[in-house]
Amino acid sequence: MLKIDSRLRQALYNVDATRRIEHAAQATLPPHTLMQRAGLAVAQLALALAPHARRVWIACGPGNNGGDGLEAAMHLQRWGKSPVVTWLGSPDTAPEDAVASYQRAVDAGVTFAGTPPHDCDLCIDALLGIGANVRAPEGRMAHWINLMNAGTNPVLAVDLPTGLHADTGVVTQHSVKAWHTLSLLTLKPGLFTAHGRDAAGTVWLDDLATGHNTAANESAATPTAWLAGAPIAAPRLHASHKGSYGDVVVVGGAPGMTGAALLAASATLHAGAGRVFVSLLDGGTLTVDTNQPELMFRPVDGLEFKTMTVVCGCGGGDAVRGLLPRILSTSAHVVIDADAINVIANDSQLQTLLIARGKRLAATVLTPHPLEAARLLGITAMQVQHDRLAAAQQLAHRFGCTVVLKGSGTVIAAPGPIPVINPTGNALLATAGTGDVLAGMVGARLAGGLDAFAAACLAVYQHGLAADQWPAGSTLVAGSLARQAPSGD
Repeated sequence: MLKIDSRLRQALYNVDATRRIEHAAQATLPPHTLMQRAGLAVAQLALALAPHARRVWIACGPGNNGGDGLEAAMHLQRWGKSPVVTWLGSPDTAPEDAVASYQRAVDAGVTFAGTPPHDCDLCIDALLGIGANVRAPEGRMAHWINLMNAGTNPVLAVDLPTGLHADTGVVTQHSVKAWHTLSLLTLKPGLFTAHGRDAAGTVWLDDLATGHNTAANESAATPTAWLAGAPIAAPRLHASHKGSYGDVVVVGGAPGMTGAALLAASATLHAGAGRVFVSLLDGGTLTVDTNQPELMFRPVDGLEFKTMTVVCGCGGGDAVRGLLPRILSTSAHVVIDADAINVIANDSQLQTLLIARGKRLAATVLTPHPLEAARLLGITAMQVQHDRLAAAQQLAHRFGCTVVLKGSGTVIAAPGPIPVINPTGNALLATAGTGDVLAGMVGARLAGGLDAFAAACLAVYQHGLAADQWPAGSTLVAGSLARQAPSGD
């Protein structure tokens, strides 16, 4: 059993892929083996999480997720605990494996009840698991979920918190908010994006001795996504100079929005770019930042984009519109953020230029939040959030570039690689300017020689990690975050 660590790269499998892996494993094992292993794993984790718990409420659904709970109840009973099972199934209608686990629980003397106990020390949610993909909780199941969420006792979800969609991270009206989730056989994408991180709590994995992340699993199903792991440090060579780490120009900062461009430039500087230029679109009122004299202010017409990485759109307003044709047509590398995304979304000619960059394999990274992504796709932000992986992949293929779909569990997608879900970051980042900081960090990684997808993955991970390591009790502001941007070496 493995507690999921954000430093470890992990394969994620959607429901269809998980089913294929499950069927491949079942073909080589005696009947009922996987459920026996699952129930034992649940019981072992329950004992580890709440070693002093006496009465354990196990809410079991009518399918195989409920069977896992029934199997766990049998073990807890034998280990001297007092499990109380509420079961929505019956021996006449349940799947064969679940019926076998039901009989094992009955033979062990497990208590079955029609209503949940009022004095339990631990709740185990074994209601739906990945079955939530096909039905939403209602009736007694919804009532039990509400009781779990209203209580103060720990909640352990089996495979997936009930009501959470395994593939997308979307939750239904009634969904369990677990303290811990034991994902069985595979890790699912929905545990790590959209509402998944809030619903799942601490995530654990038990591959049920089938060889998680091995060639055997990947031969049965290709990973749907990867959970990003910590990057390997790459120290800078002694025999290097500022030219080794590239030139970045931040183009933005229309009147009243200068701060956004300066935040991006500050992040680019602290993330290790060789030289950082700033081309403000506010009429040239600022020629030096005395707090950061390393930043070089230049009029945009005086810069040669062919050899530069351009970070475009941070506070650019509509003033960036006239510069985008040149930027898209000539820049070596481009990070397109915020206002530049919105301008492109409303201009078919600019979209054509963006697509042309993709066809000539010019490095391009789009960094939209859900509403900006929705504008590019011509849909609503709610539709984007309904399937974040699909939305990011659709954008990546439409424009032939790397896409960073920001939010809880940021998704990074590109036309070639399997998409990545980022595990770092927290709600401290929900403040103005942190997106500008991220754009600057991506620009620094591009200028330093990484390809667009690798640059995006690294910058997003480090951006979130800085928030995770923020001093407890202190407020995160974007200016301070920019100064904490790691150089990557």
